[in-house]
Amino acid sequence: MKILIVGDIVGSPGRMAFARIVGRMRTAGEVDFVIANAENAAGGRGITPALAEDLFRAGADVLTTGDHVWDQKELAKNIDKEPRILRPANYAPACPGKGQITVDTPAGRVTVIDLVGRVFLGPADCPFRAADQILNTGGPGKIVIVDLHAEATSEKIAMGRYLDGRVSAVVGSHTHVQTSDETILPKGTAYITDLGMTGPKDSVLGREVESILHKFLTGMPAPFEVATKDVNLEGVLITVDEKTGRATKIKRVREKIPDASA
Repeated sequence: MKILIVGDIVGSPGRMAFARIVGRMRTAGEVDFVIANAENAAGGRGITPALAEDLFRAGADVLTTGDHVWDQKELAKNIDKEPRILRPANYAPACPGKGQITVDTPAGRVTVIDLVGRVFLGPADCPFRAADQILNTGGPGKIVIVDLHAEATSEKIAMGRYLDGRVSAVVGSHTHVQTSDETILPKGTAYITDLGMTGPKDSVLGREVESILHKFLTGMPAPFEVATKDVNLEGVLITVDEKTGRATKIKRVREKIPDASA
């Protein structure tokens, strides 16, 4: 089974890249299942139900999020209606929505777990214990994908090692910078520290350069508009043995769309 996991989608340029590239890959039969982190899809902050539906139509099977999940207030009111949009599983139990989903596919059941890190981020329960609680229920299928949305490289690597052999893949998101450490860990779990960003590379993490420089140089507030140039999709393509749930291959993906304004 070939699973495409797409790094943080930023604004309309990121959504455009996702639709064009994933649509082509699905039509060509290059992928069987698509997961995308969409917490920056709405103007760079959060995701709305309407934009989520656009991404599902474009080819996403499950959308993960992170620390910006509640930036668009309408999502909190509607997330319980759409189980394919995940919020971090280690957020407080009283939060709306769920942090995991199991999807039946022709190749078998696929479970996606969304977690958020605690280092340099806001309050959350322990992601390691949250992962244990989900995996120990017996509900997940053979194929389990974990998106750890975290700032600290060490926390992501530790999670990969902690879950090695227990899940099919642990992928990091949040930093918007794709790392080059993709690997199959010793017990068969695919791993990468950060998927990267799906959006404008001619930017500072997806935002217009000048506004970010203004903030750093003056300390004064400035609107951080989403940039528009050099738009890429980044992520990984993982091949998983459906019978064992072990990953057999992980490949970094970075593909540019010719013209984001077209």
